Amino acid sequence: MRTSCVFVLGSVLFVSGCSAPSETTDDGGATAENAGSRLSNVSEAGKLKVCTTGDYRPFTYLDPDSGEWSGIDIDMAKNLAESLDVEPEFIQTTWKDLMPDFLSKCDMAVGGVSISMERAQQAYYSEATLDEGKTPITLCENVEKYDTIKEINQPGVRSITPIGGTNEKFADANYPDGEIIRFEDNNKIFDEIIAGRADVMTTDASETRWVANEHPELCAVHPDKPFNFSQKAYLLPLGDDEFQEYVNQWLNMAKNDGTLAAAEKPWFG
Repeated sequence: MRTSCVFVLGSVLFVSGCSAPSETTDDGGATAENAGSRLSNVSEAGKLKVCTTGDYRPFTYLDPDSGEWSGIDIDMAKNLAESLDVEPEFIQTTWKDLMPDFLSKCDMAVGGVSISMERAQQAYYSEATLDEGKTPITLCENVEKYDTIKEINQPGVRSITPIGGTNEKFADANYPDGEIIRFEDNNKIFDEIIAGRADVMTTDASETRWVANEHPELCAVHPDKPFNFSQKAYLLPLGDDEFQEYVNQWLNMAKNDGTLAAAEKPWFG
């Protein structure tokens, strides 16, 4: 916000533009009226506030017993904070509250966040960290039963999905004739398929690969040929070109110096 400053020199009246003082929120975060980039605000605060759900391995996971964070995007956020010489602070959210929590509490959001036009209206994205798409995962004996949208979109086929996020949107859009089970705990959602309480889940190909490695009963259905195309990236403050440019430069280096590959190796091999 700018205000006009009026002053008199001799008998001449001058009017010039003056910058109003920047404002901060009660917790020290920058408001929309703060002229400074989040890049300088983070450095001044000494911490990088990162919103993440903690329930979407291999990207983000919060161990309920130890309280320890792990995941590809957790390691990457730590590396970004290190490059800024600040400490990372992870703030747990849910998929349905991801955007409002990011806008009010965080400098960025990570954890397998898919790029969507709806989110792009409220936030910037970094460059894409992964290209993929939605694909099913089911019991290995049922792979051929659920390898097309038409087969899954049938009465009596129980598609399970976490509440909020792009998986639920995909299920609602593509399986109107099937049964959609909305499940609260994304950390235990695949157990429902193993236990026979759900038939199939459609999620990102990267997650199906990881889950299939963890649970031999489950198989990823054509993860190399997903139903659609999507990308993952990091959410950044809308309009903050300086911070976005820094994150993109850091990410480009991380892709080429082995940092991203090292973060992925424990999960993807």
